[in-house]
Amino acid sequence: MSRPRRTNFRPKNTHILKKSRISKKLQVPKKPRERKNPESQRSLSGAQDPFPGPAPVPVDVVQKFCRIDKSKKLPRCRSKTRNRLKVAETEEEETSVTAARSELLLAEEPGFLEGEDGEDTAKILQADIVEAVDIASAAKHFDLNLRQFGPYRVNYSRTGRHLAFGGRRGHVAALDWVTKKLMCEINVMEAVRDIRFLHSEALLAVAQNRWLYIYDNQGIELHCIRRCDRVTRLEFLPFHFLLATASETGFLTYLDVSVGKIVAALNARAGRLDVMTQNPYNAVIHLGHSNGTVSLWSPAVKEPLVKILCHRGGVRAVAVDSTGTYMATSGLDHQLKIFDLRGTYQPLRARTLPQGAGHLAFSQRGLLAAGMGDVVNIWAGHGKASLPSLEQPYLTHRLSGPVHGLQFCPFEDVLGLGHSGGITSMLVPGSAEPNFDGLESNPYRSRKQRQEWEVKALLEKVPAELICLDPRALAEVDVISLEQKKKERIERLGYDPEAKTPFQPKPKQKGRSSTASLVKRKRKVMDKEHRDKVRQSLEQQQQQQEQQQQQQHKQEKAKPMRARPSALDRFVR
Repeated sequence: MSRPRRTNFRPKNTHILKKSRISKKLQVPKKPRERKNPESQRSLSGAQDPFPGPAPVPVDVVQKFCRIDKSKKLPRCRSKTRNRLKVAETEEEETSVTAARSELLLAEEPGFLEGEDGEDTAKILQADIVEAVDIASAAKHFDLNLRQFGPYRVNYSRTGRHLAFGGRRGHVAALDWVTKKLMCEINVMEAVRDIRFLHSEALLAVAQNRWLYIYDNQGIELHCIRRCDRVTRLEFLPFHFLLATASETGFLTYLDVSVGKIVAALNARAGRLDVMTQNPYNAVIHLGHSNGTVSLWSPAVKEPLVKILCHRGGVRAVAVDSTGTYMATSGLDHQLKIFDLRGTYQPLRARTLPQGAGHLAFSQRGLLAAGMGDVVNIWAGHGKASLPSLEQPYLTHRLSGPVHGLQFCPFEDVLGLGHSGGITSMLVPGSAEPNFDGLESNPYRSRKQRQEWEVKALLEKVPAELICLDPRALAEVDVISLEQKKKERIERLGYDPEAKTPFQPKPKQKGRSSTASLVKRKRKVMDKEHRDKVRQSLEQQQQQQEQQQQQQHKQEKAKPMRARPSALDRFVR
């Protein structure tokens, strides 16, 4: 008989375990190796580069773009978390150096106007400025004679390229004011009280005599919003896609233009609302009332966030600068005041005008313009986010009719004025920011770029509930609500899941895990924890005693030294 052959049998479900080639550790970017061969630094012509490597960047410029405070040490945490923090720090350093290098590409500088031998710049006329500047800047000064349909309200788009204006007698128009190309021109056959561009120049909101209307850039009526009636003023919040309306009935209404719904309708309980502006820093709406107060509103709260008593009479105009630091107000008492919005809400400067200012506007670099009848005065500070000086005006211009609306053009040294005689574009050197962000507000973008920007802006839309006085508070931890949630969780579960578990010694081999040794190790750990608690309490008591001694020492120094005891000292307690 033949013997059976031996065969190597392997089960079907067994798998050969292999080591994974993917490392679970964080890969820290390695530094590039330095070339040791000096011939590699030479160019094709054979000459050696006298400045090898990247150009050095000044430390102060890099510090301006750095967002991480290196003075704070890294917290005690796991090695994996520490590695992640180190990687984030290295990426932040590279980003700040790249931003500092790209700052060299911002070659534009803010303009200014300077008189010769102490000459007063307020006496310089617009005709003199037009003669002194180049042809492209001179073309930005123009006058539109539209006395038949005035007075006018004006509004510039966020990119500063397009201008919309609406007359009291129904004339509505929009144009590219740089090339003077007319986009649309219609007559709504109804009084126009205010006009605003929405998130782009393709949509236009017009507050007519009865209702609120939305038009496109061809003048075609898209929507008639009847829930917003008797509207007097309009403001658009670009990052929240909210259109804020103030009406004769005293209601402040927020309309979400992305979905077409009214987010909030707040009753100000202060009568007719015809003075309104927005804070560009935190998107809070400022309303001026007839009793001399200015109230600050958010759609998330039904009551005003802050009420400020500004004037003895009614408030005529309100304006807030681009940094959200200062607020300018004018009232029926002919007073022009500048308030601090950083928590104190106190007046910093005040000036009595011979004729009260009916319209106010801040530029991107902190210039303040005030329209008083047919005269426009502009006051300047010492740079961006600086307080304007109200003593001497920077520029003065007289119009052909009373001012009805004014606004500084973004990224252009131009002030747009709407008056009873038409539209005037006034040159104001040094009023605008010279460099713009091409990804946010690009005045030279095409239609395709505008459509892509709209999609990105809609995806990054900020909810209306997040509008508050201090936007930095959104990044902080709400300790009170966190503790309340923790208590509710303990009550629901019946125990604290985050509590520290008692120490349980691990059993050891070879008979060393007897009951006595386990109890001894437990007692040792408990004694160590007790010593740590006692040490912490002693340190706290020592700190409190030192603080009390310092306070007593200060009080003894503050007491006056007497040479003799007085008979009246017996009455001193």
